[in-house]
Parts: sequence; structure tokens; C-alpha cells
Amino acid sequence: MNSAAYGLYKLLPPPARSLAASLRGHYLNRWRYGSETASLVEASLDRELWSERDWEEWRAERLKYVLHRAATRVPFYRRVWAKRRENGDRSSWEILANWDVLEKEAVRADPIDFVADDCNPSRMFHDHTSGTTGTSLSLYMTKETVRQWYALFEARARHWYGVSRHDKWAILGGQLVTPVHQTKPPFWVWNSGLNQLYLSSYHLSAQNTSTYIDALERYGVRYLLGYPSSIYTLASDAIRLGRKISGLKVVILNAEPVYEFQRETIGMAFNCPVRETYGMAEIVAAAGECEYERLHQWPEAGIIETSGDTDTSDFICTGLLNADMPLVRYRVGDSGKLSTTKCKCGRNLPVVDRIAGRTDDILLTRDGRSVGRMDPVFKGGLPIKEAQIVQETLSNITVNYVPAADFEDSALADLRKRIQERLGEVDVAFTRMSMIPRTSRGKFRAVISKVNLPSKDGEAIDGQG
Repeated sequence: MNSAAYGLYKLLPPPARSLAASLRGHYLNRWRYGSETASLVEASLDRELWSERDWEEWRAERLKYVLHRAATRVPFYRRVWAKRRENGDRSSWEILANWDVLEKEAVRADPIDFVADDCNPSRMFHDHTSGTTGTSLSLYMTKETVRQWYALFEARARHWYGVSRHDKWAILGGQLVTPVHQTKPPFWVWNSGLNQLYLSSYHLSAQNTSTYIDALERYGVRYLLGYPSSIYTLASDAIRLGRKISGLKVVILNAEPVYEFQRETIGMAFNCPVRETYGMAEIVAAAGECEYERLHQWPEAGIIETSGDTDTSDFICTGLLNADMPLVRYRVGDSGKLSTTKCKCGRNLPVVDRIAGRTDDILLTRDGRSVGRMDPVFKGGLPIKEAQIVQETLSNITVNYVPAADFEDSALADLRKRIQERLGEVDVAFTRMSMIPRTSRGKFRAVISKVNLPSKDGEAIDGQG
């Protein structure tokens, strides 16, 4: 939602906001699901029992198609291979190892350059993501790809956990569904198009906890999805207040690593299983947790490469699902470790030992709210290559940023406004840089808090961790 549209949206009364959300939900529902969805879901479930040889053959054939299409129909890759040929490089593009690693900046700079030339971007689904680095990306996919992806999610997430897209569900996410200055409920909207109760993650506080729980029960929510940090805040406050949360079959966590104390607290508060999922808007890799709490790759989504000789290494991913905007050997910004362990669940899907590298600090507001992911403030094509939010005090935020070629100072005013919409009345200062400082692993943290946060035991811990 652009700034002008959101300016109008936040003036609407709560029922009208739900109507606006529902209209958007019905639009998304038409893109995501169709008459073929049931058969796509069934096929996804059937593939879980394939032999390793079946998977190797299927992925090899699909990869061959994606690489050939990328090299011959996608402008960016076609130029790369043409230049390599001019320089005497005769290596085959059919071998994945012969491709260069693709960095996010190349995609951010010109996303259309990665769309196959036999596709019309104006007729494709257009999505935005800022990812873990604060870098805005535009992504394109056809309706066929969108429906394949959501059928895969239906099979490997909802079906595994005993729920379906037809159940009422809730999400604690990063959308500003309620203006941050609002102090009285509702802190949510009902999206009838997706059977979804969208709960604001920016109004979580001890004083609002009971209203959130009441909403979950009143709307008959069957499962909850969202950031571990946000759901943990709700769960821990519910336990302190002695509020029982009933009726949920599962809590599905995404977008952040899950810590054991979070899992225990969330499971205790909601009295149901807690399951972790992994993925990204680029859909070049995905994984879901089974009933034995092992994270399984979804092989149809993509191929994950790691160095294999370290405890944790960068994920370099090649998407298999979206052949119309193929991302080949794409550095996703996450890291982790794969495993050859066989799981007791019986599904023949590769196991991911651990996911790391996506931990954002929790920010505190002056009125006591805990705010997790801040990546939505960078969505919508801001002319900024990289950005890092540093919370110096409850009232002071510093944004380190690297400007893009088309940068204008007006972008900072827009960014300041977005941050204040989420954190309230805070002073926002900007520091222009040529590059955000990296860690020893060559990465930087998108969010850093220098404010002392309460630990699970109630003692103060250093917000920088």
C-alpha cells in the first residue's frame, strides 16, 4: 500500500478497514487458488514419499529446464553468457556450478531484467520484499506459479498440521492494519477473502493482551501464524495475566529463528503444537517442521547450496518453481546447515539442521510495546540500497543507509514517517554511508537495539545480544 492510499486507509473507521482488507483478500484468493488447487495439493503430498532417485531425476530435469530458460530467455543472464562466450569461456550453462553467484543488488537494480522475455510483467503477480538487509526487491510470477506455490504451502504447512485454507486463521505480521497512534481496540481487521484475522504486531503490550485473546476466540480462529518474537510477546503476557487461550490446533512460526524458550512459552500459552517454517518471497527455498520438530526442505521450491564443511554457511539458492523470473545461485542472505539425517516421520524430504542469520533485535516503544520485524518500512521501492535501524534509546532511532543511484532526500522523510507510524513519537536521525558495516561473516544486522530488554526470567539483558 503506497503512502497516499495508507493515508486514506487509516482515516477509515474499523469496519471500513476490514472491508478494504477483505477486498484485497478476495483479489489475492483469486490469484492463489483455482480449480486445480486440490490436485496440486494431492500431488505435493504424494511426492513426499518419493525415493531419493525419484527426487534426483525430477530435480535434475526441472533444473535443466530452468537453467536453459534463464540463459536463453532472460535478458540479464543472456548478456552474462554472451559476454563469457566473447571472453572465450565455453563452459556449459547446463551445469549449475558454472553459474556466478547472484547478489540481491543486481535484482533490486532492475527486476524486469530477470523476467523472461516471453512474459508480460503487467500481467504477472507483482510482489515486494525487503528481506533481511532492508533492501527492497520487486518480484514477478505468473498465476500458474503463484498457485503452485500456495498449493505447496497448503500441503506442507497447513495439511501437516491438521488445518486448511478454509479454516479461520490469524496472523501477527508487519502490515499497518491499525494506525500506531490508536490506543483502543480493535487492533486488527477481519479479511473475509482469506478467512483471516490480521492482528497488528505494533500494539502488543500487557494492557492490550486480553483484547487480542478475546478477538482470537470471538472469530473462532483455528490456527495462528506469525513472527516468533511477536507471538512470544503475546504468549508470555497471556501467561502472566493467567489468560487461557483455547481452540487453536497449531501455531505456525515464520520469518525468524525460533528459540526453545519461545517455543515452550508459546506452546504453554496456546495449548497446541508449535511449528517452524522457513521461506522467502523469492520462493527459491522453503522448509517446514514435521511432528518430530525436524525442519524438512520442500525440494520443489529450489536447490540450497552450502559450503558443507562448516557449522553454519551461507545459503546459495536456485529457484525451481518460478521459471519466469528465475533466480540462479542467488544469495538469499540467510545461513544455516543442512543434514543427511533421516527423519522418523517417514517423509523423504531433506532435513535442515538449523537456520541462522535472520535474527532482528526487538525494539521497545515508549508506551511499552515490543516491535519485532521492521522490514516492511523498506517496501515499495525506496531508492535505498541498504539500511540498518539502530535504536539508541526509547526516543532515538538512527538509520544508517546507502543511497541508490536515483536517491532523493524526500525518501528520508517518507522513511521517517513509516518508522514513526510503527514506533510512535521517536526522533529519527539518518547517517549516509557507502556501505553498512559488516560482521565477521560479511553480513550486517538490519535492526540493532541498544535498549535493555527484559529476559524471559525478568532480568535485564543487553539489547545488542
